[in-house]
Amino acid sequence: MREGSLEAPIRHPLDWENPDFYDEAKLDAEMRRVFDICHGCRRCFNLCDSFPRLFDLVDESKTGELDSVDSKDFKKVVDACTLCDMCFLTKCPYVPPHEFNLDFPHLLLRYRAVEAKKNGVGPADRALTETDRNGKWAMLIAGAVNWATRRGSPARTLEEKFVGIDKDAELPKYARQTLEARAKANPPARDEKAPAKARKVVLYATCYSDYNDPSIGLAALAVLAKNGVETKVVYPQCCGMPKLEQGLLNEVADAAREVAAALAPYIDEGYDIVAPVPSCVLMLKFEWPLILPHESSVKRLSEATYDLSEYVVDIAKKEGLAEGMKPIEGGVAFHMACHSRAQNFGQKGAELLRLIPHADVAVVERCSGHGGAWGYKKGNFETAMKVGKPAMRQLDTAGKKHLVSECPLAGIHIEQGIEALGGNMPKPERVSHPIVLMARAYGLASE
Repeated sequence: MREGSLEAPIRHPLDWENPDFYDEAKLDAEMRRVFDICHGCRRCFNLCDSFPRLFDLVDESKTGELDSVDSKDFKKVVDACTLCDMCFLTKCPYVPPHEFNLDFPHLLLRYRAVEAKKNGVGPADRALTETDRNGKWAMLIAGAVNWATRRGSPARTLEEKFVGIDKDAELPKYARQTLEARAKANPPARDEKAPAKARKVVLYATCYSDYNDPSIGLAALAVLAKNGVETKVVYPQCCGMPKLEQGLLNEVADAAREVAAALAPYIDEGYDIVAPVPSCVLMLKFEWPLILPHESSVKRLSEATYDLSEYVVDIAKKEGLAEGMKPIEGGVAFHMACHSRAQNFGQKGAELLRLIPHADVAVVERCSGHGGAWGYKKGNFETAMKVGKPAMRQLDTAGKKHLVSECPLAGIHIEQGIEALGGNMPKPERVSHPIVLMARAYGLASE
């Protein structure tokens, strides 16, 4: 038996359509097998709160071993997991192809799937998964919604009581018009003589860029047009990451099929699929093919999908970028988001920023702690702030004018954490994505 592995990690498909996947006795046996290995290793103790909770359960048990830990307490470990994938990708020496065959995040996802099938998902959690419905309604009264959901609003106390969203957590705002509508009304002029003029892209808007912050997509459209790329904005529906977090695998599979079908004609015409939010890219490229491994349309979409930073860096390497960028003064503190790291393609966001002339970029590869909707919830928010504090401190003390994360929700959370640190140093300006700074460097609209 090998002690650990130096081979590249391999992820097995989720066997979620097999009845055994939902067998509680078999799930418990697998959790005990995996947790016992984790207890003997403890290499992940400082990644998130799941592992300290697990190790405390063991250490405080009667025997000091897993055999005296009650299975009902495993839920505490599961509830702390944000599906960031960092234990699988960066820490665990026992992931496949090692014979121990550990995939801690997907094991905890299986637990949530069993819970969801047995007990359903509570109304508050269910409401948070409906990002398209929420976005469409909120945009109709965006001003009122943004006022009511701001920190300090009396409505936040009621929201905490009835929906479970911590009243102290900074929430994303809603836009008044979708990215799709803005792009259609005012498409950027494409330079047909630019280096990447042969490329064609569908920008998969994502629910966040469509409903909450269209500036990310608008900056992407402007930069791509400047470089000659023919670009269309398409948004069939949400990628399903919020539903994945709740274990609703059948609904995620339905979303995968529908989005793959909607984007297939564009792939047929030679379009690349590009998404600006790392979590959504992770779904299209990696999670969907593991949920539907035998569906060719999903596999084909996965192979055609690129992260936005990854795609711009690819243009720079192959065709070269259009001239005209000017330096961005003051430097950039760049947070490498966990779901960017989980794609295992390197620091593409930092590479993009360094394409800007004389770029001064400080990179921090630490978890922000936010974990999507998980970090907003009452009971999780304080933990999210604690987990993210090392990253927040490093980004704050980097002494840069700008703060950017490819994960926009992480950026909001980090900005709030830096504010909480206090101190007399000027706080950096949060920018929602590296592409926004590149658009500024080109002198293109970034709002």
